[in-house]
Amino acid sequence: MERVSAVVILDAQGVVKGWSEGARRLTGRTAEEVVGRPARDLLAEEPLPEALAALTGTAVLRHRDGSPVPLTLRAHAVLGEDGAAGDFMVTGEPPGPAEPTLGERAFQQASMSMSVFDTRQRYLRLNDVACQVMGVPEDVLIGRDFPETVEEARHSRGFHWHLRQVAETGRPVRYESFTGAPALNREHAWSIEMWPVRDASGDVVGTALAAFDSSDQYWARERLALLNEAAAAIGTTLDVVRTAEELIGIVVPRFADFASVDLFDWVLDAEEPPALSGTDIALRRVAHGSGTEGTPEAAIHLGEVDLYPPFSPPARAILEGRVIQSQAGEPAFMRWIAERDARGPAGRRHRVGAHSMMAVPLRARGTTLGVAVAVRIRQSDDYGPDDAVFAEELASRAAVCVDNARRFARERTTALALQHNLLPRGLSGQAAVEVAHRYRPSGSQAGIGGDWFDVIPLSGSRVALVVGDVVGHGIPSSATMGRLCTAVRTLADVDLPPDELLTHLDDLVTHLAGDDTEVAELGATCLYSVYDPVTRRLSLAAAGHPPPAVVLPDGTAQVLGMNAGPPLGVGGLPFEAMEVELPEGALVALYTDGLIEDRDRDIDHATAELCRALTAPAESLDALCDGVLKAVLPEDPSDDVALLLARTRALGADRIATWDVAPDPEHVATSRQAATDQLTEWGLDEAAFVTELVVSELVTNAIRYGAPPIQLRLIRDRTLICEVSDGSSTSPHLRRAHAYDEGGRGLLLVAQLTQRWGSRQTDSGKTIWAEQPLPPV
Repeated sequence: MERVSAVVILDAQGVVKGWSEGARRLTGRTAEEVVGRPARDLLAEEPLPEALAALTGTAVLRHRDGSPVPLTLRAHAVLGEDGAAGDFMVTGEPPGPAEPTLGERAFQQASMSMSVFDTRQRYLRLNDVACQVMGVPEDVLIGRDFPETVEEARHSRGFHWHLRQVAETGRPVRYESFTGAPALNREHAWSIEMWPVRDASGDVVGTALAAFDSSDQYWARERLALLNEAAAAIGTTLDVVRTAEELIGIVVPRFADFASVDLFDWVLDAEEPPALSGTDIALRRVAHGSGTEGTPEAAIHLGEVDLYPPFSPPARAILEGRVIQSQAGEPAFMRWIAERDARGPAGRRHRVGAHSMMAVPLRARGTTLGVAVAVRIRQSDDYGPDDAVFAEELASRAAVCVDNARRFARERTTALALQHNLLPRGLSGQAAVEVAHRYRPSGSQAGIGGDWFDVIPLSGSRVALVVGDVVGHGIPSSATMGRLCTAVRTLADVDLPPDELLTHLDDLVTHLAGDDTEVAELGATCLYSVYDPVTRRLSLAAAGHPPPAVVLPDGTAQVLGMNAGPPLGVGGLPFEAMEVELPEGALVALYTDGLIEDRDRDIDHATAELCRALTAPAESLDALCDGVLKAVLPEDPSDDVALLLARTRALGADRIATWDVAPDPEHVATSRQAATDQLTEWGLDEAAFVTELVVSELVTNAIRYGAPPIQLRLIRDRTLICEVSDGSSTSPHLRRAHAYDEGGRGLLLVAQLTQRWGSRQTDSGKTIWAEQPLPPV
């Protein structure tokens, strides 16, 4: 029904002077019938005496048809030119609530919470959404102070402070708040705007506010922030378990009250994944965490394996390859909780209140690595679709990091196995030196490097000590290291001097680099040295490698001053050899640059530490190796380290016999007899027969095909060594004699009777040598 308002003009005596259309419609009387008559004549009931003096009240008029017309009247004085009250304007409308205007309807039906306060922060108006947020109708709040209607909390005090500021300063305020509300079961994010309400004169008479629930946007920003944080926090190391722990650190407690990561065993062992089946799935717990210290909610201890039946959310997530969500009240959720309680009864009370869980498969590059589980216990919200999308994205990032760690571990294992097979496992005992060695791979994310070392027995009781470093890391570096290690052994067998050997090795690397770009990109360094226990001289040459350190028996330690030369593969540049005489018992330390070079260390300081560590007392060379690494290396070295220690020995004069041989065939018998007599003196009569044949053949060949001077030398070492030197550089070779040939069988006979034989070039010619085993003592 249309709501009508009336306006009447009365003079000071109560006579009607004006009559509006609204008054005609309410009373049925026209202006001609009413104007000039006393207003009292229009009343159906006599008003109360106190009502006559009031400017507002209720009166009952009589309709033209005789029916009563109750009206709510309000009188307003009309001032004259002199400012004195003359006439009165009276407005009237039927009693009861007025029909809201369009603006009032818009205020009441707004989708955001809107409220109006007076300057003392008392409620004047609230719209429907504000009443829903507060959880009470409007009439309960009207007239009450704001602090009386909310809990005492930091966000409430902040809200009240902003209300006062607007009322006192008259300036609008806009801010965001993350808080709960009396009628909401979760915390919400609010975008709040407050502004002053002014009267016609511009004075602040109240404060209005509008609060927009921006929780969806807030949680979206929070999830995006978590993803950004995860990108920086997950995968900081190439360690599978550490990566899983970093994932737990991201989601607990902001996204979950409890979370766990379970992986297949093959992920931890860097093996290939087996095929999945519908039977129970075995997973190993690698990480978990919760808001409660000690993670009592966990039914599985770290490192333990659990069998997940096909109905369980983790197994379903793995088998179906998607996020599985479950809430309290659902049969699957209750069954899962019951199974957890049975598996870990001690944590039952900590699982009370669990109401939502999510199982997310950890998939990377098409392979499922395990599953992550998130559970909400204290957080009131259940997981929703947006949470599932977020969890899937987060799990995908974490899974890639886990897979990278797995692949790194697999490559590291392969490289270590390759190096283990290429590096010398047990260095055979040498009379020339006592050796000990250590190889320590780095934990760098770049992978295993190409550091290597070797101890190679040479003729004449000499020994080659080698150490090298292929620049770079990973399997390509290890493979290149294997090539170089094999090449050095092959070249050492030719018995080349150190500088010549490095020249041949440099040519080989240059040739390989032309066929293999990886070798060119890697590069390599090498130090090759030969120690002769007879002369006690160490000859060596380096190709871009750090020089060795030497400790004399008196405890003096120094790094040999030598030209490092160019790295292998540069080509065209010479290598410079040097020679130094060492007393018996001297210690020679060969090492790769990882021992003394690091971006955070001064190389001179590290070299001084190495020399000090080499002079420290130790029970054995093995113990000294450990002591050197402990003293010189940082806790977490960034590069591989190879260390080779060799303590020199010397062969005394009583173990060496030398004779000059005249270039006359008649002296062959003399040489043979001298060798036999020497064996008798050494107590080696059992070796006399073979030695006579070897001496006879080698001396005969030297006289017949060589050039003076000719020398015969016997060395009693771990084997019996016979050497014949001459001034010719022509190397002998085996040949097969025909049936009627008178010669050509000598060297073949020597090769068959001795353990090994060969020749080496010397500065003045060549030396042919043969070794035969000695009978056990």
